Amino acid sequence: MTKSQIAASTIGAVLVPVFDFMYGEADAVVTIMAALLFFVVMDWLSGIRAAKKDNTYASKYGIDGIFRTFFMLLLPAGGHLLDMVFGLPGAIFGALAIGTLYHVLQSMTANAIRAGWGDWLPLSVMDWIIKWAGSELDKKIKRAASRSGGEG
Repeated sequence: MTKSQIAASTIGAVLVPVFDFMYGEADAVVTIMAALLFFVVMDWLSGIRAAKKDNTYASKYGIDGIFRTFFMLLLPAGGHLLDMVFGLPGAIFGALAIGTLYHVLQSMTANAIRAGWGDWLPLSVMDWIIKWAGSELDKKIKRAASRSGGEG
């Protein structure tokens, strides 16, 4: 075994049990957390492109975003731990995981619209998405305008 294989094996031997303890072992848990992580990456990509487009890119805000993301990814873990304390079958985990996923999807959609990617969606879908993500989009546009000193 090479040193990199030993390092990867060691990391896996530590992280998998920690993940199982923090989030649970069920297939649904792994799937929900994989989906959440996937859409967080999509949110980051769309947010970076939107900030570059409207000239509001700021490394301080981005670094704060990393901490916000880790906080949000730990919410379902806290839910799982509370489920264990109260003997619940994943109810708190599910509520926090789906609620976090909902928020991330809204943020990703608002960022994608700000980035100019909304043109790739059919109009009926676009109208529904704008209504669904409207308040999040408004918040992002106002925040971008305040950081750039002008209109977003």
